Amino acid sequence: MALLLGLLLCAPLRGQELNCTVTVNADQVSQTNQQVITTLERSLTEFVNKTRWTNRVFRENERINCRMFITVTNFESSRFQATIQVQSSRPVYNTSYETQVFNYKDDQFNFEYIEFQPLVFNENVFNSNLVGVISYYAYMILGLDADTFALEGGTEYYKTAQGIVTQAQGGNYGGWGQTAADNRTRFQLVDNLLSNTFREYRIALYNYHRKGLDILADNNSTGKQVIAGTLRLFETLIQRRPNAFLIQTFFDAKAEEIQNVFSDGPKIDIVQLKETLNRVAPFYASTWSQITY
Repeated sequence: MALLLGLLLCAPLRGQELNCTVTVNADQVSQTNQQVITTLERSLTEFVNKTRWTNRVFRENERINCRMFITVTNFESSRFQATIQVQSSRPVYNTSYETQVFNYKDDQFNFEYIEFQPLVFNENVFNSNLVGVISYYAYMILGLDADTFALEGGTEYYKTAQGIVTQAQGGNYGGWGQTAADNRTRFQLVDNLLSNTFREYRIALYNYHRKGLDILADNNSTGKQVIAGTLRLFETLIQRRPNAFLIQTFFDAKAEEIQNVFSDGPKIDIVQLKETLNRVAPFYASTWSQITY
């Protein structure tokens, strides 16, 4: 008995990978049956947090903090039209700070849901757009998080997400196609991440977090220099693909943080930094103008 107890105490914890808050909001819809919204929110919360997405061992304190905000814009019977915003973060070494890694809004989220129906992910079968979209973003969160800790560490998770895209192609649901009016589809997002054409993005993701943010607490000056150099990688990318939407996904998560990092602590060449930022992310020009040091 003592030996068994000892083995149990020494065994690694096998908690699920995600610590996700799911919010379903239907305030825009005039609907008397709000109970189905409550049930959907609870079911999705359990689905995301209790599904084992990988074969890796995640201890409780290693679970990835993330959020999914689903805004229902219309629903009738069991058919829903909605948008989903997905956010994830990870801790910064030697601090209590969590940095946002992913902040992405998907406007093409239509699905069918009957109250209390089971939500089960099967990598080889696509039989629910609700499960498909949520599972896709679970793997995107895992992939992006892994990329911040190891160079191209998220490849296996992106490939699983890409497999979901392939399975979804015959489902006649929006958001999975290769093209769209604004060129922002689930296909495009994961395809770009796996493409060598956008390799600087994943290098930047790793350098910014592991070589920059993670050393700020111990060596603020070096950390800032690394981050500034990392941002220049995007100049190479925009020369190859000027309108790459991956760049906007990076700065949607990082703009405010970049402003804060360079508005305090040891000085670096702010003039050159702001020139770089205005070239690679002009859509955040008002944020860059607030970097004053």
